[in-house]
Amino acid sequence: MARDIKLGWDVESLNKAYRQGYMASVMGMPRERCPYRGEVVIAAWEAGWEDGNDALQQEQPGASDRIA
Repeated sequence: MARDIKLGWDVESLNKAYRQGYMASVMGMPRERCPYRGEVVIAAWEAGWEDGNDALQQEQPGASDRIA
């Protein structure tokens, strides 16, 4: 598996961060509570959070937008 040793991330860790971001969003966790450090992994978590928020908005039309 490809891993960037200097940056400390690989495809599996990015997928995990994305899934956790998605679940955090649908559970109502604010975007500012991202538990990760490192730009690439944070970006993966935020992408998941945004997709989860979009899915939640489609599921619940008229719900307030929680993006900060």
